[in-house]
Amino acid sequence: MKMTFDQIVELASSGLRASGIDRKAAIETAEFLALAEADGLASHGLARVGQYAGHAMNGRIELNARPQVKRFKTAAALVDACDGLAFPALKLATDLSVNLASKNGIGLVAVTNSHHFGVAGHYTEAAARAGYISLLFGNTPAAMPMAGGSKAIFGTNPLAAAFPVAKANPLVIDMSLSAVARGKLLVAAKKGEPIPEGWALTIDGKPTTDPNEGLKGLMVPMGGDKGALLALIVELLVVGLSGSRFSYEADSFFDAQGNRPRIGQLLLTIDPGLAGGQVFANRMSDFLKTLATDAGVRLPGQRRFKQRANALDGGIEVADAVLEEIQSGIRRNWAK
Repeated sequence: MKMTFDQIVELASSGLRASGIDRKAAIETAEFLALAEADGLASHGLARVGQYAGHAMNGRIELNARPQVKRFKTAAALVDACDGLAFPALKLATDLSVNLASKNGIGLVAVTNSHHFGVAGHYTEAAARAGYISLLFGNTPAAMPMAGGSKAIFGTNPLAAAFPVAKANPLVIDMSLSAVARGKLLVAAKKGEPIPEGWALTIDGKPTTDPNEGLKGLMVPMGGDKGALLALIVELLVVGLSGSRFSYEADSFFDAQGNRPRIGQLLLTIDPGLAGGQVFANRMSDFLKTLATDAGVRLPGQRRFKQRANALDGGIEVADAVLEEIQSGIRRNWAK
C-alpha cells in the first residue's frame, strides 16, 4: 500500500502512543521512522514500531522520559536519554553538538542510557546541512564476535559521517559493521523470506538463510576480523565516553522482554573552517570534480536522497504485513 510521509508519521506515532509512550517522544520517533521509509530503509522504518511497542509494554523503556544534559566541558557534553526512546535524545545531542562546534570549532556529545537510534546518517546529515562535518558512533546489543572468537561481544555498532557540499546535498556515509544491517533480518522475518548465505550464523555458528535463526544467532562482521576490530574501536569510544553499557550487557532489541539496554552514542561535529576561508569548500569541489571523471562512481548518500525525493512526491510503499501489525496493535492496544 502507498502512503504519504504524513500518513506514516501518524500511523507510527499512533502505534507508539497505543503502547503507552509519551506523545512528544512518539511523534519525534515517528518522524525519523517515516524518513527511513522515504529513504528506502524499511529495516529502520515502520518495522520498528512493533519492536518499540513491545519494549514499552515490558518495561524496557521509560514511557515518559525527557532527555537531559547532565555534564558540560568546554566543547563537550553528556546527554542522558533517561532510558527513553533514543530519537529525542539524539535530536537534542545533534543540536547541541552543532552549537558547541559553532562556538568552539568542535563539539563532542556523548549519549548514555539510550536505546535503538535508527538511521545513523540522519543525524549527521542534519549537521552537514548546517555546514558542519559530522560523525556518529553507536553500540548495540551484542551480535558479533571479537576477531578469532565465537561468542557475541559487540553489536553491529553502526557509524556514520557526513560532509557538507556547497549548494548541494551532503555526502553521507552510513554503515553498520556487520555484513548487513541486522534490521534487514527483521524485515525478511516479517515477510517470511529467506536471507542470503553470508549474512548471519546460527547460535551454533553455522551459516543460515533463516532470518529468525540469524536473529537468535550471530551477524557476520563486515570484512571479517577488520570489521570486528572497527566494532571494538566504536565500542570503546562510545562506552568509555558515555558510561553506557557494553554491548554484551544489553539484551537483544529483537526480544520484547529483557533489560533496559542503556547503550550509548557519540556525536562529533566539526567546523570545517579550520584552514580558513573557503579552503574546505574548494578542496571538496576539486575532489568531486575528480570523482565526476569516473562514470561508474556513485557518491555516498545520493541514491538515498533521490529515493526520498521520489517517495515524498509519489508516495511510499509500505509492506502489508507491517501495516497490519501496527493497525492490529493499535486496535487491541498491543495487548498480549
